[in-house]
Amino acid sequence: MKIEFRKFDHIMLCIPDGAEQQARHFYGEVLGLQELTDLGYAIPHKAIWFQMGDVQLHIRAEGEQQLSQRHPAFTVQNLAEAERILTENGISVTHLSKIPDRERFSFRDPFGNRIELIEYL
Repeated sequence: MKIEFRKFDHIMLCIPDGAEQQARHFYGEVLGLQELTDLGYAIPHKAIWFQMGDVQLHIRAEGEQQLSQRHPAFTVQNLAEAERILTENGISVTHLSKIPDRERFSFRDPFGNRIELIEYL
């Protein structure tokens, strides 16, 4: 099974310079996202773009940054399955405060970016 992402427009996350292969492994293999390589226009140098449902995820190298609480939030179809996939791949999840009509948690990718997943009930 894979995580069934549902909705967002696009988001850019940052990685350390030189971590492109690790990013391709995490986003392409662990999360199961399709890397975009031919969009009919040039993808910026050292950028990696992935398709995630009807959303594009843009990954770019950036200088050293401290961990922040900034994050994208994505709706998913199968939150429990997403948690299973992440934890089986050594990714810790943090269950967040309750919001009516939804379940949610967040996790950090290998580069410290915070990502929130939400499933509406």
